[in-house]
Amino acid sequence: MIGYATIGSNDLEEAKTFYDTVLVPLGGKRTFGGERMQGYAGAGGAMLMLCTPYDEKPAFPGNGNMLALSAPSPDVVNQTHALALANGATDEGAPGERMPGFYGAYFRDPDGNKVCVYKMG
Repeated sequence: MIGYATIGSNDLEEAKTFYDTVLVPLGGKRTFGGERMQGYAGAGGAMLMLCTPYDEKPAFPGNGNMLALSAPSPDVVNQTHALALANGATDEGAPGERMPGFYGAYFRDPDGNKVCVYKMG
């Protein structure tokens, strides 16, 4: 159902460097991009788009907004979370089982966007 999700960045080059590294365990690779945006896709079909706001005002994360990225295993959740923290993210919740059948970890990227990496089932 979801085609793509867009998150804003105030430094697109830094954001691309961050996601180039953090999305590797999830199979995420650059797709198409332009002067003010960069897309990433993996095997699932949906894309993640990074962009500088069209209105040229500062990007900021929304309260209650979160991007969730599906992982193939708890080990990949752990690896992705560790890569995020090693590359400038802040911890929002260490990897672990949150409820039966849901294993997840949370971080904020260098622009402050909240991201969950999870394995369901």
